[in-house]
Amino acid sequence: MEKRILKVSFSKTGNGMGARIPLSIPLLKKMGITQEEREVEVMYDEERQQVIIQKKK
Repeated sequence: MEKRILKVSFSKTGNGMGARIPLSIPLLKKMGITQEEREVEVMYDEERQQVIIQKKK
């Protein structure tokens, strides 16, 4: 398992706020995510307070 410490970037978008987390290209390649196939599923486990990102099947 690869572990990295990242900072969340916040920005104003219209009337609200948006947030982004930068992921490295090597990590995205390992996950099979490309510019053509870039849909992912994002899940939040409230019990463990974990965000889970996986390539959409």
